[in-house]
This record gives sequence, structure tokens and C-alpha cells, in this order.
Amino acid sequence: MTQPIRWLQDEIADRMLQKLDIVKLDVRDILAIPDFHGKHFSTFAKRFPRAIIHSIAEEGVSNFQIRLNKFWANWRALFRCSRAGPLAAYRSSGKINLPDNSVDLVFSDLLLQDLADPKLFLQECRRVLREGGLIVFSYLGPDTGKELRPLQDASFQLKNLVSSWDMHDMGDALMGERFSGPVMDMEYLTLDYEKPELLLTDLEALKLTPPSSMKGAENAVLPQKITLEVVYGHAWAIGKNLAKAQDNIAYIDLNQIGRKTR
Repeated sequence: MTQPIRWLQDEIADRMLQKLDIVKLDVRDILAIPDFHGKHFSTFAKRFPRAIIHSIAEEGVSNFQIRLNKFWANWRALFRCSRAGPLAAYRSSGKINLPDNSVDLVFSDLLLQDLADPKLFLQECRRVLREGGLIVFSYLGPDTGKELRPLQDASFQLKNLVSSWDMHDMGDALMGERFSGPVMDMEYLTLDYEKPELLLTDLEALKLTPPSSMKGAENAVLPQKITLEVVYGHAWAIGKNLAKAQDNIAYIDLNQIGRKTR
């Protein structure tokens, strides 16, 4: 997300946290990917006052901004946060700069739609989650911006979301990566606009149209609203040390092998 649409990211983070009100979780370490300066810091500070927040900040968000926001939410958070690298580093490597089994909660707000293969992201999240940890995420689904599809022509082009997974695709992927108890839901949000220039600014911020389409839009009759399909999900990292099966061969973690005592 970029600055023009930051309010949306903040609003979705708030809705994600509301959905967690009924979840009981002992949290020592939180991974926020992507991280940004928003209201979620105060909720983290209230609900998990002793947790360390590991930030993977998105482009355009400085480490100073994040630390300052954490400070105002809870001054102790200034000393209980770490930088796990910028989001650009994760995009290029596909690796989260944290050890195995190092966090209890992964909080990912509006990222998955920009990843070519969300399955690789799920694998990394399961790697860094401790046994019994939780992944919580939101992303834009394939119906986002559907009002604009009939308008496409040589002068005005839309970009498809990098990932077009719907919530059923994501639920299947969570099960395939051996997450437990996945819960998925979805809602439609409608954004209304008084001026087409504001609509185009948000479309670019949402990565739904390239900058070159700004000129082409001058001759297009744009709608006064767009629909966002927001998909929410969470799942547990349980049974990380259980035997794994691949190609009809069972692989057993060494930690499962114990010496029998008399």
C-alpha cells in the first residue's frame, strides 16, 4: 500500500484484530508483515503488553516512523521491537529474516494479493511460527475493481492482481501447508468517489492500474465507485514435529525419537 490508501490498510487491520477478540493466545513475539504506522500498535500493546514486535516494513515507511508510533501506543514497545528487514528484501529472497520457531503470531495485512506464489509465504510463516502459533492475514480477492473491467481498451488498461486466489484457494493452500483449523471469510467494501482523479489515485495505490493509464482515463467514462473484495483468514501451526509423508514415505523428526527407559 502507498500513502493515499493507508487509511484502508489501517481499517482492515482493525477489523482483523476485532475478529481475534475471541481467540486466546499467549504471545511473546509478533511478526508484522508488512508493518506500517497505524492504530494496530495500540491494540497489540493492550492485548499483548509484553510481546516483542518484529517489523518487516513496506516501502515508504521508515523505521523511525514505526518506532515513534509504537512509542505513543506503549512506551515499552520502543524497547520491545526489532527490524526483521524491509519488505523489499523479503520480496527478492522469499525468506523472512527470523529463526525457525521464533514467533507466536504472524499478522499480515493486505499483502498476499501482491505475491506471485502465496504458498511460499505460507511456508515461511509456518517455519517461523512456534508450535501452537497463529497466522492472521487479509488480502484483496479477485473481484476487486470488477466495475472497471468493461472499460478496458487500448488507452485505459487494468492490471490483474498478482495473486488471484479466492478464499477457497487460500483455505486449500493452508491445509496443503499443514496449518490446522483454517477459518476463512470475505466481505465486499465499496469506495465512492466524487472525482475521477481520486479514483485513479487509489487504483494506482492499490496496484490495479499502471501510471500510464492516467492519461488514457481522460477519455474514459469512469464509474463513481469501485468494489473491494477483502478476504480474511487465520490458521494454527500445530503438530510441527509430527511425521510428514511425501511420496508414500514417512519422515520423522529426530525430536520425536526417544530412548525407552525401564
